[in-house]
Amino acid sequence: MTQHWLFKTEPDAFSISDLASRPKKREGWDGVRNYQARNFMRDDMKVDDLAFIYHSSCKHIGIAGLAKISRTGLVDNAQFNPESRYFDPKSTPDKPRWWMVELEHIETFTEILPLADIKQIPDITELGLVKKGSRLSIMPVNASEFDVLLAHAKRS
Repeated sequence: MTQHWLFKTEPDAFSISDLASRPKKREGWDGVRNYQARNFMRDDMKVDDLAFIYHSSCKHIGIAGLAKISRTGLVDNAQFNPESRYFDPKSTPDKPRWWMVELEHIETFTEILPLADIKQIPDITELGLVKKGSRLSIMPVNASEFDVLLAHAKRS
């Protein structure tokens, strides 16, 4: 059964356009340093799960496009690189602490579905974006809310 996710990213660091421009339109989603988000990637995500790419901390905040999980169970090698901002001195190659998935670009929406609009959709009540205090960079999206958001994004 396909699950659905939302991946937040700052577009000046990595955007939906960056994902679309990668070879094979695929990229490992590295640098996640939140245990709950890591656990989603490590334990719950499956190949072919669908994910919204959500741009945050920018002028046009909202859902920018759609991707799918193309590989799972990948070690985030940035944790071993002392030059990386994602370096983790407590992590070792034989006992990694941080995992990632690979995302494959499916679609860049014609327009971003803004957070302000998402908050006005009556059927969107469980999504972490609309709940106060939600800070996760990766969050699950239930199937019915995914369908509603996708329909709204394609209308924009």
